[in-house]
Amino acid sequence: MPVAPSLDLELLRTFAVFAAQLNFTRAAEQLHLSQPAVHAHVGRLAESLGVTLYRREGRGLALTDDGARVAAFARETAERSAGFLAGLRGDGAPRPVCLCAGAGSYMHLLGESLRAWTAASAAPLRLLTRDREGTLDALRSGEAHLGVAPLESRPRDLSAELLGVIPQVLAMPVTHALSARRRLRLRDLGGVRLVAPSPDRPHRRALDAALSATGTAADVAVEANGWELTLRFVELGVGVAVVSGFCRLPPGVVARPLPELPAKTYHLLRRRRGPRPPEQEALRRALLAGCAAWRR
Repeated sequence: MPVAPSLDLELLRTFAVFAAQLNFTRAAEQLHLSQPAVHAHVGRLAESLGVTLYRREGRGLALTDDGARVAAFARETAERSAGFLAGLRGDGAPRPVCLCAGAGSYMHLLGESLRAWTAASAAPLRLLTRDREGTLDALRSGEAHLGVAPLESRPRDLSAELLGVIPQVLAMPVTHALSARRRLRLRDLGGVRLVAPSPDRPHRRALDAALSATGTAADVAVEANGWELTLRFVELGVGVAVVSGFCRLPPGVVARPLPELPAKTYHLLRRRRGPRPPEQEALRRALLAGCAAWRR
């Protein structure tokens, strides 16, 4: 009769830290263990479960799908254990909440919601700054409790609630020739100097494809990643930039719609299963309410 896999809490604790670091040396430092000990713990856990927990990608490591599921379970187990022990001690301190989103979302879409929530809640808030794929990975591995990201379709393994449909606009100095027009077409960008992300970024790839479809070539003056840096170069008059419609524009910069570019649909994401502590629910409600007000 086959023996069912067993779960060693110490191995789970080690793997939870390793999954967050994806580096044996850093995990060992955080756990105050030797690197061979961390490697052995992860290996024993994988062997006991009969699955591969991580793989090598280039010079780094990445969790497998099974590894992400085990990491999420390990973190949930650690959080439940901590909550149970706190209850036994009569410690009613609120649990920390971890939110993952892009820097632009924090700065322009979520800032007011987070300000209001932190003023009303005593729960510690941890912010992870990741792109869309990084946010999805952080949720699936249990590193983050909640996440915000733009999605074309809702992932089946995560719960997704609509935050807002954000148009893309062209930001430019108020003195720019295109600022006199109320609506623009992509062909209007022919020969116009652009501030755009580096070619490996999804926003740049989508922009290049859209311009190419209209027979327009991008004339990139500066490659800048992140809305804040991009808008700073626009403010300096270096060029114009396609940015999210939620961006707060610096003085002297105006925005015009680009209806040929698709709007981006932002969702509030979390795992479908797992505990729902009141602190997480409170933050979820605050983010939904704040974005509803933003839409109005």
